[in-house]
Amino acid sequence: MTAYETVAAARAKGRPTALDLINGIFSDFMEMHGDRRFADDKAVVTGVAYLGSLPVTVVGIEKGHSIKERTTRNFGSVHPEGYRKALRQMLLAEKFGRPVVCLVDTAGAYCGIGAEERGQGQAIAENLMEMMTLKTPVISVIIGEGGSGGALALAVADEVWMLENSIYSVISPEGCASILWKDAAKAQEASECLKLTAGDLLQLKIIEKVIPESESLAENLRTELISAVGVLCDMEKDELVEKRYSRFRAIGAY
Repeated sequence: MTAYETVAAARAKGRPTALDLINGIFSDFMEMHGDRRFADDKAVVTGVAYLGSLPVTVVGIEKGHSIKERTTRNFGSVHPEGYRKALRQMLLAEKFGRPVVCLVDTAGAYCGIGAEERGQGQAIAENLMEMMTLKTPVISVIIGEGGSGGALALAVADEVWMLENSIYSVISPEGCASILWKDAAKAQEASECLKLTAGDLLQLKIIEKVIPESESLAENLRTELISAVGVLCDMEKDELVEKRYSRFRAIGAY
């Protein structure tokens, strides 16, 4: 597929959402709500569950399927309280020694006036800072769209994976085309320039793994997660944090 065809596939209506994968991968999921400051952002689904026999904390950005669900979930565009809700659960995971698994699918953080007034930029920045030093394993999987800081706020991880038809970029192709050429219709050309596909990002060492999409996606992803989390859990906490820091410092180095 071309890069823009991959963009279309990442946005396709029938793609599995975070909740679909949570229900297929984990057992005994118990959802937690609210950020204890303002509200419960329904674009973020988070809680505790079992990955095999291992208790974990799960954080997912949920878009929903129907128009009603998508409206309720704000089309996967997270408010600051959603990022704070996620961070609260990740800090609890650190406290109780639970690994964290993030499932990311967002075109970007919500950019409305209310979100800005409630500290959208600060909420994202706090997630970046805290996740970098979180003393528990973190794996993030881009399952659809991975848009800008809204995705990165849940992707400062020991390993970042992508589904084969997902995308991960600093900006949408339409946004990029509008800035560079003042023409959103050039999104196809922008998609090729952005190197936003899983294959491109694996080659650039931005991510560690590409997960093939098949009917057994959830089962395959569960197997991969159990194996990877087991390896990360065997590492000393300080070594884990140092390796995570070094991972991000190495990005862009030649």
